[in-house]
Amino acid sequence: MKYIIIVPDGMADYPIKELGDKTPLEAARRTNMDYLAQQGMTGLLQTIPEGMNPGSDIGNLALLGYNPAECYSGRAPLEAANLNVRLADDEIAFRCNLVTIADHKMEDYSAGHIGTKEAGLLIDELNKELASDEVRFYTGKSYRHLLVLKSRKIETLKKLKTVPPHDILGKDIRPFLPQGMDAVPVLKLMEKSREILAQHPINQVRLDLKENPANMIWLWGQGVRPQLPQFTKKYNLQGSIISAVDLVNGIGRLAGLEVIDVPGATGYYDTNFRGKAEYALQSLKNKDFVYIHIEAPDEAGHNGDVKNKVASIENIDRDIVGTIINYFNKEDAFRILIAPDHPTPVSLRTHSSEPVPFLLFGKGIRPDGSQDYSESTAQEKGLRFKSGEEIIEFFIKKLL
Repeated sequence: MKYIIIVPDGMADYPIKELGDKTPLEAARRTNMDYLAQQGMTGLLQTIPEGMNPGSDIGNLALLGYNPAECYSGRAPLEAANLNVRLADDEIAFRCNLVTIADHKMEDYSAGHIGTKEAGLLIDELNKELASDEVRFYTGKSYRHLLVLKSRKIETLKKLKTVPPHDILGKDIRPFLPQGMDAVPVLKLMEKSREILAQHPINQVRLDLKENPANMIWLWGQGVRPQLPQFTKKYNLQGSIISAVDLVNGIGRLAGLEVIDVPGATGYYDTNFRGKAEYALQSLKNKDFVYIHIEAPDEAGHNGDVKNKVASIENIDRDIVGTIINYFNKEDAFRILIAPDHPTPVSLRTHSSEPVPFLLFGKGIRPDGSQDYSESTAQEKGLRFKSGEEIIEFFIKKLL
């Protein structure tokens, strides 16, 4: 049996007036997903455990069959794993966004989705000016980077209250700066970064081109080295993971999955949708399982961009779902699970914790009468899963 999980990050949403009170998923052309729904089953899945923040770290851990309440130690350490940064016992990692601040407000959580090459030069400059035996920056992708601190105060640093920058778009940043005991060193790094980045030639050029400058770092999502059971031992499957973001690939590395790098995968609207499907199918020639993560719908949700959220869903349906189902014959032993990791409603421009719609299709999955794949249809159906662990156990082990 071959198992395929497709995760359109943040795809679930609320009805939107300009879409005729439909959600982006309901408004999108989704020929292939609707076909799978008609031949399979749909319902609702709670990916975010009660009391935990609705982040992609939590949601993707859940969709890989892990209990975040037991194994989660922070977002940044998951990204560190994909950058081959092994944290020592006296080290803590912070997610380091390059952001645009204007008049003390969070103008842009991604500095105009700055390119990795430009961002790398800025991170190099921060290392040149700020790095020491206790401080080190690591280049990730686009606006997403990493800071590692060596400290004797790890326990208090773990407890700092930090806020994702995409949660405070347009807001005064001052009430949302890191808070708690021993926050001062972190705050000083953020403030010093403003002085360094504001004068950098790259940002001068960006301003000349009327692009958002990366004029500050924003530190959040801190944590220590995680312990994650191996996916192969947990489910007796050899597998791969495909994503354009360090967070998801880091989870894959820690889980013992092969991380596949797809040319042109950007983590944005222009990502190589079809390439992700083609590389996934290639990996299934010698593996049992593949996990395909697509960031584009989540970025559209954060941007409040209805048009591109609908377009991203249509691209996923045509280029990823369509490519995969056209590859298999009906008699082939395979299963597909499609589910977002969490909702990212365009009206909120951030994540929420409601259950997400899922779709199950394949060998041994009996049709439940669903006519399409959407939030409203999933709500109507009786099938409910209370956790990612529960649905993955069903998806992989349940023989109907």
